[in-house]
Amino acid sequence: MEILRVENLCKVYGEGETAVKALDNISFSVNKGEFVAIIGPSGSGKSTLLHLLGGVDRPTSGKVFIDNTDIYNLNETKLAIFRRRQIGLIYQFYNLIPVLDVTENITLPLLLDNRKVNKKQFDEVIETLGLEKRLDHLPNQLSGGQQQRVSIGRAMITNPAIIMADEPTGNLDRKTGNEIIELLKVANEIYKETLIVITHDESIALQADRVITIEDGKIAKDEVIRNRGVGVN
Repeated sequence: MEILRVENLCKVYGEGETAVKALDNISFSVNKGEFVAIIGPSGSGKSTLLHLLGGVDRPTSGKVFIDNTDIYNLNETKLAIFRRRQIGLIYQFYNLIPVLDVTENITLPLLLDNRKVNKKQFDEVIETLGLEKRLDHLPNQLSGGQQQRVSIGRAMITNPAIIMADEPTGNLDRKTGNEIIELLKVANEIYKETLIVITHDESIALQADRVITIEDGKIAKDEVIRNRGVGVN
């Protein structure tokens, strides 16, 4: 079952002779439960693409449908609500709120939405992430790997339609980065979360179901690495 559809997506920065086309007519779809890696050289447009898929930036033209919702047909308020509920975003530098502890950072999307925290789900996420002894710690009291675990928990807590990660291991050492990828795979394989990961690391990309290669703002390759039968009704 299709969870994401991208139609003729373009993003241009600047105007006239100084205009830079970051994305050039990108189209593809992702099935529910798929793990898709998006790779490409620096400046290829892959991070721009993720920001457009995640509703963080608006395209110059084209459409993005998530769970049959045309997200850029929503006004800013409705898009912010949709993003908070349906898109779990994970960044290279964690983007945690420094004055909030681990519990507060993870549950923030629910609290902003005036939704109650499901304690059973929260406890399960915390156990999966190995954060049981860190719940009252502030971000500056955590290691980089622990901070990224918190950001994964924040992305998972709303049961979003899609989890999107932009270079989630880029600020971590190899061992910690591998642990983070394993946790993302747990979210994908055990919790059936659809996962899109931007990475420059080919070893990470090869763990995905599918690899999309972006070059000069276009899709250069779209390869199935393994077929687990996801997205089948």
